[in-house]
Amino acid sequence: MKETKSNLSLIVRTIARVVARLMLIFGLYVIFHGQITHGGGFAGGVIIALVLILLLLAYGKETSFPKLSQDKILFMAGSGALVLLLIEIVEFVKGQFFTNLLGTGTPYKLWSGGVIPFCNLAISLVVIAGLYGIYVTLVTFRSNEEQK
Repeated sequence: MKETKSNLSLIVRTIARVVARLMLIFGLYVIFHGQITHGGGFAGGVIIALVLILLLLAYGKETSFPKLSQDKILFMAGSGALVLLLIEIVEFVKGQFFTNLLGTGTPYKLWSGGVIPFCNLAISLVVIAGLYGIYVTLVTFRSNEEQK
């Protein structure tokens, strides 16, 4: 990220950048292994939303808001909801509802969950957008109240 005038020191920003990368990898692991281990779309989405919040705290609004604008957040939430809707429409057309329209594969293998990995990814997009959007709204609301 671009260096900005922040109240936090260079050490804090550097450590936040390193920790954010590790948290991002762990969040993606939780999302994509959710069908064979504990976790899934919601838990992984919370972890990745916390990565975005950590970077927002470390680098400030001036750097973070342009990189992840409101339009990008709305697109992320909408695309996650659209993927879930499309999966269920395809299943409904096939005469099923909330069932596995793909093969189940071999148990305990990464791609053995049928549509569950896709649902986990879609849910994570909605959760990331929702939690980050709530945090940004609270920060913006507080900033506007302090200016009055």
